[in-house]
Amino acid sequence: MHDGDCGCLEAFAQGEGLLQDAACMEELEDRLHYFVEECDYLQGFQVLCDLHNGFSGVGAKVTELLCDEYSGKGILSWGLTPALSNVADSQRNAYRLMNTALGIVHLSTHSSLFCPLSLSGSLGLKPRPPVTFPYISYDASLNDHSSAILAAALDTLTVPYRLSSSQGSILHLAETLNFSGRKVAAAWVSVPFPALHGSSLPDALCTHRDVPWKPLASCRERKGSSCFAQSVVLRGVCKDRRSSTSAGRQPRSPLHACESTEHVLQHYLHTVFPGAFSTSHVLEQPCYTPPPYPQFFSPCLSRQGFLLDKPPTSSPAAVESIPVLAALQSAPLLHTLLYGLYKDLQKLNTRRCASFFSAGVEQDDFQEALHKLRTLSQCYETELEADESEDEADSD
Repeated sequence: MHDGDCGCLEAFAQGEGLLQDAACMEELEDRLHYFVEECDYLQGFQVLCDLHNGFSGVGAKVTELLCDEYSGKGILSWGLTPALSNVADSQRNAYRLMNTALGIVHLSTHSSLFCPLSLSGSLGLKPRPPVTFPYISYDASLNDHSSAILAAALDTLTVPYRLSSSQGSILHLAETLNFSGRKVAAAWVSVPFPALHGSSLPDALCTHRDVPWKPLASCRERKGSSCFAQSVVLRGVCKDRRSSTSAGRQPRSPLHACESTEHVLQHYLHTVFPGAFSTSHVLEQPCYTPPPYPQFFSPCLSRQGFLLDKPPTSSPAAVESIPVLAALQSAPLLHTLLYGLYKDLQKLNTRRCASFFSAGVEQDDFQEALHKLRTLSQCYETELEADESEDEADSD
């Protein structure tokens, strides 16, 4: 749809303008109708697009088209951003922020649910180190490394509606999270999920005071994070491996007393996130990691991605699969993300970005989008976030 670096989409309006071309729109609609007609049961659409460049405008127009033509179908949009950003170039950095803000506002408006997905530590002006994982040593500058991790997360997060055995749909998943105007969700992942080879799920969970996952929402991790609602998927842990408690002995914990892996996970979530609406799915199939999946795993992992009792004495074997724990959450963390982006955009001197607006975005429309971004952030505000916002205002 564009001719590489010579015709790159740098601004949101350039992406929108691409789909205002009659020939381009006709091609898109033809391809869309072809695949829709091939579906036995169309439950909805997944849209993956960049947020930081003009493709956020493409994604915005595509979701608007889908929303208009297929009302009643679920639309789950994923906004992708690089793990590393070039903050040295002030103009590109400003473009990145404005594209991201417009993308979030438009994609969340026309989608059933929108989820930012990135290993970046921040969407804002101040760069933060990328997300790290204890049993993966990846190079954030390599797209195949970061995309491999995000693919494992995406493959796991979509289990509730993607498998033929699944009871739910895209729309059902969205409706469990998007109540009260909360159209944005945060993704979390533990890749691989840390469990000793041969141990039970209760044993693995009892060793962690906090859930051993990391945020993929380009926002700093907060200890003791709460959430309003969540959809959690655990895969790659044998369902028969429930408890190591010997027969006739008192269970070592309430988790060890649960009758199934599903009950273990559900009990754990209710304990760690009291008051939150939690749905959970347990899938015995792991996430497979054959070539060309990068072998950036710790030598402390077995072929199946479980922790070894002791480091290997010889060269470690390639990891063929891994257990993964992932979640989509509607959480106060998103207030920090969205309001922080809003505050950074308030600091920008948009008059120096004349070329961005000359591409087709009106100043009034941009200010309206900023207002919507702030309103969206307030949907996730709790007393703690409100106090933090007041402290930031005082420091300003």
